[in-house]
Amino acid sequence: MSTDEQNRLSVLKTYKLYVGGKFPRSESGRVYEVTDSKGKWLANAPQSSRKDARDAVVAARKAFGGWSGATAYNRGQILYRIAEMLEGRKSQFVHEVADAEGLSRSKASAIVEAAIDRWVWYAGWTDKIAQVVGGANPVAGPYFNLSTPEPTGVVTILAPQESSFLGLVSVVAPVIATGNTAVVIASEKSPLPALSLGEVLATSDLPGGVVNVLSGRTAEIAAPLAAHQDVNGIDLAGADEVLAKELEVAAADNLKRVLRPQAVDFSAAPGTRRLTAFLETKTVWHPTGSLGASGSAY
Repeated sequence: MSTDEQNRLSVLKTYKLYVGGKFPRSESGRVYEVTDSKGKWLANAPQSSRKDARDAVVAARKAFGGWSGATAYNRGQILYRIAEMLEGRKSQFVHEVADAEGLSRSKASAIVEAAIDRWVWYAGWTDKIAQVVGGANPVAGPYFNLSTPEPTGVVTILAPQESSFLGLVSVVAPVIATGNTAVVIASEKSPLPALSLGEVLATSDLPGGVVNVLSGRTAEIAAPLAAHQDVNGIDLAGADEVLAKELEVAAADNLKRVLRPQAVDFSAAPGTRRLTAFLETKTVWHPTGSLGASGSAY
């Protein structure tokens, strides 16, 4: 090692929030220390405030019209692009996941690869889920009766506390794959992979505001979001039993859709449950027309 290399100071990474396609610091100016499984300091993460949470909802609502109105095929292309960008930064995420979860490099590498594959898996579902949960309904009458799935709107996601990356991807990807926008509260003790994911999303053709990433004290950020009148759903994956109950009560004020926390093996095949958790079904009745004097209809 040369003398210059020995004397060189390391450039430490500054982690920021990801809101509206930009990287602000918390408006409060607060940070908190993030450590690895052995208590070694890793970084200072922004400690989000209620104002940051409100700003994230505004950004998510602004992005909702364009994202939900995009074709399912286009959303799939963008989710696949996220996987491409993650593949290119795989070594960074392996390092962060290993530190966050106290894993060996080989185990962390397997988790990151599974997370990349999960983006690809959900990318393939964007233009297929409508055929699974929608369709033409047989009715007794001269009508077409068609049911189609539509996104619920702005969804708050409490990311899993222990699975800092694979769990994170497993709860975020299905929400946006179906046209919703998201406000994500990163794992409180291991937020760094989530904050780095924001950097990937920013360079992946995903419109700003579709995913917004906050870090800080989960209960402090989640409370105003659960009560927010412009949030349409909440995924309580990262909440303990007591917090989940409090948030569910707050969410009832404007009839938010609530996905309750449960034990999940994120390494297993995800299925379609999270894809359909924040979808609404729109059913349209349309009269059939008569074809000529015979009275037959189409």
